[in-house]
Amino acid sequence: MTSTTAIKRQENRWRHDPQQPLLAIDEPPPYAVVNPDGRSPYLLVCEHASNRIPRALGDLGLPESERQRHIAWDIGVSALSQYLSQALDAPLFMANYSRLVIDCNRPLGVPSAIPEISETTTVPGNLDLSAEEKAHRVDVLFKPFADAISRRLDLRQAEGKRTLVVGIHSFTPVYFGNRRPWQAGILYRDAVPFARSLIASLSADPELTVGDNEPYHIHPDEDYTVPVHADERGLPGALIEVRHDLIDTLEGVRKWGVRLTHCLETALEECAE
Repeated sequence: MTSTTAIKRQENRWRHDPQQPLLAIDEPPPYAVVNPDGRSPYLLVCEHASNRIPRALGDLGLPESERQRHIAWDIGVSALSQYLSQALDAPLFMANYSRLVIDCNRPLGVPSAIPEISETTTVPGNLDLSAEEKAHRVDVLFKPFADAISRRLDLRQAEGKRTLVVGIHSFTPVYFGNRRPWQAGILYRDAVPFARSLIASLSADPELTVGDNEPYHIHPDEDYTVPVHADERGLPGALIEVRHDLIDTLEGVRKWGVRLTHCLETALEECAE
């Protein structure tokens, strides 16, 4: 076997024929909805809940150690989102597949939507994809998730229900070698009063350093949930970021769940229509 043939066979382990189903019948659907009939004004979104990769894509050419890292998902947010859904009685939409396959909080077509490199890690299964391969991931994973949220927001609007959109995320303590000083951050654009209420509530704890549009900021060229599902509709919207080493245990999830429930309930009162 020539070296070229060996390389091609290796690549084929994580390349997928877009004429074939991306998800097998026994694999989870693109997204899950928790507490769909929740009565809260909040609609929760968790785009990076899972590190699952469709079997048709193998391991994307990555070892297990990389697929367990933050590049593949937001550690701790699945449990934290579900805690908040229950505590607030809020519907929650969760993506069931890794952001390395396609990132459901990125505008379509930007490089980070299907990243060839995440932080410093090359993702072999995302290199040199055809337009058809990319479109297949969009149609199977991205659009069903985004469309489901849009339909629910349309319904709430038609019913005259107050709605606030909140994405639940986590971030790494160290990024590109730089230690981050925040325990949590609130990311926003148009919903300034709502975001300021959340920041003030979190900052009331003197032990916390809270980021105001840190460790990231919302931009239409790099974000989807807040610009599309909230700002474009004129709805209050923000992303909550929690440092992932603070929510990688059930006790950490409970502690931050209690804290964030209080902050979100306070914001409802302070930003009442």
